[in-house]
Amino acid sequence: MRCLALAVGFGVAASAATNSPVTFHKDVAPILQKRCQGCHRPGEIGPMSLLTYQEARPWAKSMREAVLTKKMPPWFADAAHGKFDNDRSLTGSEIETLAAWADGGAREGDAKHAPRPAPFAEGWSIGKPDLVLETPNEFNVPPSGTIDYQFVVVPTGFTEDQWIEKLEVRPGARQVVHHVVVFAREPGSPWLRTVKPGVPLAAPNSRPKDPAADDGSGLFWGAPGVEIICTYAPGAEPYLVKPGQGRLIKAGSDLVFQLHYTTSGTAAADRSRIAMVFAKEPPKQRVKNMLVWNPKLRIPPGAANHRVDARVTLQSPASVTSLFPHMHVRGRGFEYRAVYPDGRSEILLRVPKYDFNWQLTYFLAEPRLLPKGTRIECTAYYDNSPNNAFNPNPKDEVFWGDQTWDEMLAGFLDLAFDVSLDPNELIRGSQAPARTGGLD
Repeated sequence: MRCLALAVGFGVAASAATNSPVTFHKDVAPILQKRCQGCHRPGEIGPMSLLTYQEARPWAKSMREAVLTKKMPPWFADAAHGKFDNDRSLTGSEIETLAAWADGGAREGDAKHAPRPAPFAEGWSIGKPDLVLETPNEFNVPPSGTIDYQFVVVPTGFTEDQWIEKLEVRPGARQVVHHVVVFAREPGSPWLRTVKPGVPLAAPNSRPKDPAADDGSGLFWGAPGVEIICTYAPGAEPYLVKPGQGRLIKAGSDLVFQLHYTTSGTAAADRSRIAMVFAKEPPKQRVKNMLVWNPKLRIPPGAANHRVDARVTLQSPASVTSLFPHMHVRGRGFEYRAVYPDGRSEILLRVPKYDFNWQLTYFLAEPRLLPKGTRIECTAYYDNSPNNAFNPNPKDEVFWGDQTWDEMLAGFLDLAFDVSLDPNELIRGSQAPARTGGLD
């Protein structure tokens, strides 16, 4: 990293010496609007606002270091494979400009060169919702301690099927909400049927060490008729679909909020919410969240680059629209591949340096149509060695589990397919659409 910073920094110095001085309003503000201000503005996840010169100026040197080392903006996809709508990575020219601005004294420049302020939405980034549902009671988070997962059932009140084109989850107390997963539970699903709506269910994540001993009846394994429809985690974005597509929430369904709280030293009260924008007309394609997973993973003690694989096979044509790799703190790298019926193989997404602290979804710029018989493969690599600074205990053999000290190979993906198709007949293999594990 240091070598990279020095090399890029050398180029920046040469550029700054031969061109006009870099200023905030003319050169830096357009980059911040495009790449940074979505998070770095009041009420969002960024720790400081970068909307104005006065706000950005004190952070000039920190920004220089962050972009030279590519710590910020968070984006981990290998550029050699796939193009994504939400690509946050900076170009070489943008990195050079931000570094040159810091090196040149972080000049303000003439305000007449400033771009118009970006039109960020107030409250919801998906625009005005058609419906907002929230957990009905505040959950009080203490200043310290460990809090079990909380599950809250929230009825939708839908008397007819609803097609959704936009979904967004927002926590009420962002400083203590590690993640939120929202499930749609169809009528007739047995999952959490004894839980009273609105009343949090505390669920300690106790699991057998040997996955073979799990009979599938545990709380986190769920049941048919359960689907993840939206999540919130650091770096998360709203769930959107392309024109002519929609997510289906059936009449009579409930939403189930899975809430993971982490204490921050200060007491807080949370009521998390989900907003929906309904499709304006019946879609031609249904979009559904699926999962490629391997619950029988075993990672040996001390293994520095342990490989685990999982796969599914499409039984009908479908298009991949987004990819969301998930592991825990031993996660090192993740890859999705499509192996076509004729034997060709294509990398859909490669994340060579997985970062547990940023749970990113990668939205394909153009959906990838996969024919019947295509095999979707996921490969994950884990570092269970003492060299992993985040490793809870390199002497442990590690199994699948919901807590951070356990591990997962969870290759979430959105598939778009004809609305007439039964999604239960779409794929075959190491996959469980009813999987209800956490995003620890």
